Amino acid sequence: MILGPMALQALQSSGVAFRKILSHFPEELSLAFAYGSGVYRQVGPSSDQKNAMLDFVFTVDDPVTWHSKNLKKNWNHYSFLKVLGPKIITTIQNNYGAGVYYNPLIMCNGRLIKYGVISTNSLIEDLLNWNNLYVAGRLQKPVKIIAMNENVALRSALDKNLKSAVTTAFLMLPESFSEEDLFIEIAGLSYSGDFRMVVGEDKTKVLNIVKPNIAHFRELYGNILQENPQVVYKIQHGRLEQQINHIMDPPGKNRDVEETLLQVAHDPDCGEVVRLGLSAIVRPSSMKQSTKGIFTAGVKKTVVYSSLKLHKMWKGWLRKTS
Repeated sequence: MILGPMALQALQSSGVAFRKILSHFPEELSLAFAYGSGVYRQVGPSSDQKNAMLDFVFTVDDPVTWHSKNLKKNWNHYSFLKVLGPKIITTIQNNYGAGVYYNPLIMCNGRLIKYGVISTNSLIEDLLNWNNLYVAGRLQKPVKIIAMNENVALRSALDKNLKSAVTTAFLMLPESFSEEDLFIEIAGLSYSGDFRMVVGEDKTKVLNIVKPNIAHFRELYGNILQENPQVVYKIQHGRLEQQINHIMDPPGKNRDVEETLLQVAHDPDCGEVVRLGLSAIVRPSSMKQSTKGIFTAGVKKTVVYSSLKLHKMWKGWLRKTS
């Protein structure tokens, strides 16, 4: 199954500014998207959307070839690792952390940007199996897709990731809840156990993401919720009611998975069990990815980038206490 029209509409963007930035990079991209406070309005210390750093992820079928071309076009984007060549850069990208190679604090078209590179295969694996929930977690929240090819496997995995996020969030919610409750749970999935939420990030980040963007979340998940037999989606009232018994006789080959979810759903501690499971996925990958960032960004950029994060956290704390 490929992404439904509402989900694609919510993800795709025709933003000229984003496409101009994309023109500075090699074209062989299976997916390119922008995310974060520079794309969607947030409240709190990330609310300065005009001057916020733009965050991108580029998905490529052949990372060695892509990095080789990008080194020729954008040599100064890379840290000291560039002297080791595209094969070593790709090895570091694929084998350490969450499978992403980030170049932060780049001036491009008059905007400060950060971009991460991930292989198409690694992204599909994360979307389907939640190996580390690093890029898959970003794609559970509204993003702006700037480029996407006709890779059916990738489109199907994007859709599956959204459906898995909904199913998981249901397990942590009561029988009746609001759209906002659901979207807060979904947005928080990839932050479970993330040590950056303790050091350097605003702890109200999830609320700041969801509250100004309810309409974007609704566009992204509306079709999935309307078609899901587990819930009654009262769109006019913005509320949902779970119908757990509807998955007692699930069709198709995933019966065992659904039966397991049903058993977990009846456990009064299922929410905590799910959160612990998510933390076990997110915590190690977020720590390894951040450690890798010291080498891929270089020490100087790491210090500057960390300072910006701490400054943002300090501004958030001052707002709360003023």
